[in-house]
Amino acid sequence: MTQQYPVLWPVPTRWADNDHYGHVNNVTYYSYFDTAVNAWLMHATGTDIRDLPALGVVAQTSCQYVGSISFPDQLRVGLRVARLGNSSITYDLAIFREADDALELAATGNFVHVYVDSATRKPVPIPEVIRAAAEGLVTE
Repeated sequence: MTQQYPVLWPVPTRWADNDHYGHVNNVTYYSYFDTAVNAWLMHATGTDIRDLPALGVVAQTSCQYVGSISFPDQLRVGLRVARLGNSSITYDLAIFREADDALELAATGNFVHVYVDSATRKPVPIPEVIRAAAEGLVTE
């Protein structure tokens, strides 16, 4: 399944991620998605995306939990682009836990960035530097 994702971004779990039941709390998975997408964008573009005139704001997320993860697991977040629109990008994501010499699926989800003007917060076209990076993750 990992081969379906052009990028496998490393994200470590943190001590504070575990809940009272001893596993990573469900809301933290969304943090892993957000961290992987934005860290990858900064890496792939060579740009601090916070300084662009357009911001990618989250319009929608979803997560389907498949397996449990816990600190100190090391994770890889798979990224691919399901849809590259005029002002939005839909990412398909998967969280894999490093286990022995394999990656075990822990969750799948999606994440929609809508690009808005940093001052007016009105939708604008995806910045060219972002679009160019995202095109490399489009799968069919």
